[in-house]
Amino acid sequence: MRLLKRHTYPALLLILGFALGLFLSGHAVTNVSAIPREDYDSLETFTNILSIVKKNYVDEAQTKDLINGAINGMLNALDPHSAYLTPDLYKELQMDTQGRFGGLGIEITVKDGTLTVVSPIEDSPAYKAGIKPGDQILKIEDEFTKDLTLMDAVKKMRGPKGSKITISIKREGVSELLDFNLIRDTIRVQSVRSRVLEEGYAYIRLAQFQERSDRDLQRALEKLNSEKGAIRGLVLDLRNNPGGLLTQAVRVSDLFLDSGMIVYTDGRLEGQKQKYFAHKEGSWTDFPMVVLVNGGSASASEIVAGALQDHRRAVILGTKTFGKGSVQTILPLDDSSALRLTTARYYTPKGRSIQATGIVPDIVMENSPVQEAKPDDRRQRPSLREENIPGHLQNLQNPKNQEIQPKPSVQPPVQQPSDNVENDAQLKRALDLLKGWDVFKQLAQKRADS
Repeated sequence: MRLLKRHTYPALLLILGFALGLFLSGHAVTNVSAIPREDYDSLETFTNILSIVKKNYVDEAQTKDLINGAINGMLNALDPHSAYLTPDLYKELQMDTQGRFGGLGIEITVKDGTLTVVSPIEDSPAYKAGIKPGDQILKIEDEFTKDLTLMDAVKKMRGPKGSKITISIKREGVSELLDFNLIRDTIRVQSVRSRVLEEGYAYIRLAQFQERSDRDLQRALEKLNSEKGAIRGLVLDLRNNPGGLLTQAVRVSDLFLDSGMIVYTDGRLEGQKQKYFAHKEGSWTDFPMVVLVNGGSASASEIVAGALQDHRRAVILGTKTFGKGSVQTILPLDDSSALRLTTARYYTPKGRSIQATGIVPDIVMENSPVQEAKPDDRRQRPSLREENIPGHLQNLQNPKNQEIQPKPSVQPPVQQPSDNVENDAQLKRALDLLKGWDVFKQLAQKRADS
C-alpha cells in the first residue's frame, strides 16, 4: 500500500498513499528555540505523568513506547496529514516516491476512527480483488483496526512479495463483512499511460506524481504527437490520482503552460512562502485540453487542475476534487526517523485555496457505479473528501468550510472509468468536446479566409 503525500492523497492517502504534496528536506532538525515558561510547566506535567505511568501501570511500560505514543498523539492532534515516521516508515515513504514498494496497493485515511479506503492503486492486489473507495477496513488479520493509527495500519499491510494477508471490509449497502484474502506484491506504480483515442486525439492517464512523472509524460506526448499526425486535442485523466510530489505537480503543469504562476504556498515562516512559475521552453500549448477529475483527485492533482483552470488552458470535467490544499514537509531526525509536518497551504494562480473545498469542474458530470456484485450495493457510495476527515486543516478563505456548490449537471449518472471510450461517459464527453472545438476552429478559419 502506499502513503498519500503528496497525493498522496487527502486525508492521508496511503499507500499508495495519498500520499501527499511532499517537500523533501535534506536537513535534520537541530535548532531548538527557547521554551516559554508556560510551555515548560506543561512539559513538567508531561514528565510527571510519564513517571506515574511507569511506576503504577498494571504492566511494565517501556519509556520508548510511551514517548512514541505521546509524539503520535501530539501530531494527530494537529491534522490528519502530520505524523511521526519511524526509520522503517521513513524508508518506505522514500520508496513510495520512487513508485515501487511491497504491499497491497491501497490508499487509506482515518475517518471517525476507522480505516477507510480512499482508492486502490491500479493493477495492485487490492484493485484486482475489487476493493473500492469508501470501504472501511475493520480488521487486519485477526486484529480490529478501531483507533489504529494510520502509520501502524500501513506497517501491518506492508510486507514482502508473496506473503498472504486477510483484511475484513465493511461496505456501504452490504450487511455482512467482506473478507479479502490477498497476496502482497511488489507495487510498481506506472504513473503515466497513454494511447490514441482517434486520429489526432490523445489520452494520457496520470496515476500519481512520482519522481519521474514529468519525464514520462514528456515522452508520452512526444510519442503521441508522432503517431498518425500531430495532437489536435488531449484528455489528461487525473481521476483517483491521490497526488504526490509538489515539485512534480509544478513540472507537469509547466508542460502545458508557457507563462504565469502555477501555484504558490503560504506558511508562517518566510521559507514556506514560495511561488512557482511556468516557462515557455518545452511547453505544449498548440492543442486544446480536457482534464478529468473526481473525488479521488487530490493534492498534486488539484494543483495541476487548478493551474490549468485558472489559466483557461483546459476544461475541467468530472466531479469536485478531494480538497487537500496543504503542504507536508519531511523533516529528517538524527535517528533516521522523520516528521511529516504540515507547514503551508497552497493556492491556485488566482489565489484560491482549495483546502477542504476542492476544485469544482467547469463541467460537472457525476460518475456512478452501475455494475456491482449485489443489487442492494448499486447505490452511489458516499464521497470521502478532506472536509469529511475529523481535524482537517481549516480553509482560511472559507473558515466554516461551507461547501461551494457546483452548478447541477444535466448529465445522467454514468459508468466508472473504462479503457473503452464507449463505456466511459466522462471520457466520451471529453472527446466530443475536443472534436467540437476542432470543428469550430475550422469554421472560424474558413470564415477568416473568406
